[in-house]
Amino acid sequence: MRCSCRVLCVDLDAVGTFVAAADAGQFQEAAAALSITQQAVSKRIAMLEKDLGVRLFIRTARGTQLTIDGQAFLPHARELLRVAERADASVRPGRRALRVDVVNRRVVSAGLLQDFYRMHPDIELDVVTLDADVNGAIAAVEAGTIDATFHGVPARQRLPEAVKAARMIDEPHQLLVGPRHAFANVRSVTPAQLAGHRIWMPGLHARGEVAVYYEELATAFGLAIDMLGPVFGNEALLDEIADSADLATLIGERSRYMWPDSYDLRRIPIRNPTPIYPMSLIWRDDNPHPALGQFRGYLDSRRADVPDVELWRPKWGQ
Repeated sequence: MRCSCRVLCVDLDAVGTFVAAADAGQFQEAAAALSITQQAVSKRIAMLEKDLGVRLFIRTARGTQLTIDGQAFLPHARELLRVAERADASVRPGRRALRVDVVNRRVVSAGLLQDFYRMHPDIELDVVTLDADVNGAIAAVEAGTIDATFHGVPARQRLPEAVKAARMIDEPHQLLVGPRHAFANVRSVTPAQLAGHRIWMPGLHARGEVAVYYEELATAFGLAIDMLGPVFGNEALLDEIADSADLATLIGERSRYMWPDSYDLRRIPIRNPTPIYPMSLIWRDDNPHPALGQFRGYLDSRRADVPDVELWRPKWGQ
């Protein structure tokens, strides 16, 4: 079946000129407002009338007046210009929102981005959580899908020429246990003390460089990190830990979790050494979005000094 629809292609400059002339009531005033000649205004209007197949203006002693067709077209012309403006703003650096992948809204990267927004509420942000490992996130940065992302970047990781990475976060880990766990009432634990205790992190095996980090941590200290089992979400995990005397999990020191008071969960610092997960900001070096530079500067200012304690980092993070 042949489509009988007629697709109309109009010049947005001509549409803008039409709106300016309609508002001014004279081609001469419209030309002055647009910083073009009156002849250019006339040519643009004539071209638009030809495309539409109707007359939009009639000449009068006082200037110009919209025809019935011109009056009918005017609100649609204004909407065309508004749509074009929104489309331009959605992609133009400095006018569109800065798109940042925080990986997970509970972890330290999300908290830092929120703190940045509190300091700069005038900057529009698009906070996203890509379901991607470091390779997928780098590809998204390179393609321009996002402006920046946070990931652990192993030393062997190859970056495209335009993509840069800088370590911005060293996140200490804590043990999260329920009130009946053997470590529930201690002030801190060592990695060596965790050997033989079940650390449950279901679904971790599918998380790319994060899984590699925990595998190296487990090997270094003889830990039993259980990555198997269905993933029912953080709330279900916290519920299981609260009700168990032997289950525990690992969380970032600045990760944000909420649970009912009845759970009585405990966050136990890990010391001697403290496991550190290094996270980098990844961005395109040729990205002109002005807020990206501000955000990088903010992260640099928030980089904390290394605490005066023994630390453990993965080999790729040293």
